Amino acid sequence: MAKFRFVCLLLLFAAGCTLAKVDVNVVSERTALENQVLGSYNSLNKDLLLVSSVRGVDPMGRVETPPRHSGEYKHAEEAMQTLAFHADDVDRFKRLGWVGENLDGLLTAFPLQKENVPEDLKDFAARYQSGEFETVLTQVNAARETVMGRVIEVNENFTAEDYPKIRKVFAKIHRDTALPGERIQLEDGTWSAKP
Repeated sequence: MAKFRFVCLLLLFAAGCTLAKVDVNVVSERTALENQVLGSYNSLNKDLLLVSSVRGVDPMGRVETPPRHSGEYKHAEEAMQTLAFHADDVDRFKRLGWVGENLDGLLTAFPLQKENVPEDLKDFAARYQSGEFETVLTQVNAARETVMGRVIEVNENFTAEDYPKIRKVFAKIHRDTALPGERIQLEDGTWSAKP
């Protein structure tokens, strides 16, 4: 009889227990186009990393001839190197409000405000003159254009007609990765500080 009561109590207890309801809301999903673009871009990034890590000497100590690549590949490799080289400067430009991410996947310049600069950027801001700033910005935008073009070249699903879509994907990626306070261009063409 005690065993029967124990089983009944156990059943009553179990009947009172419920699983918590779990609501899953997906905030953002990448589109198939974004996934294809990111896959091609990551492939370019991986290739660059492999090229920079390859040793020029085989295990026997003989100098190896580097693999031959097309002119387009080399151009894209140089573009990725340019982006990596100027990444710190671009981050600082964004923090200072000197550039913003536009709707074409490129950077847009704003006046070089050198007042009210954060303490950690004062030396940087004082050092940069407009000519050097414009040169870096031109190089970065040209490199971004090259990378966008290379994404089309290496992905069999894209053609030159997809270039405007590729630009929009890169623009979205750059806006999404912008830090709060950095300037971004909204879909209506206006500029805002990212919240």
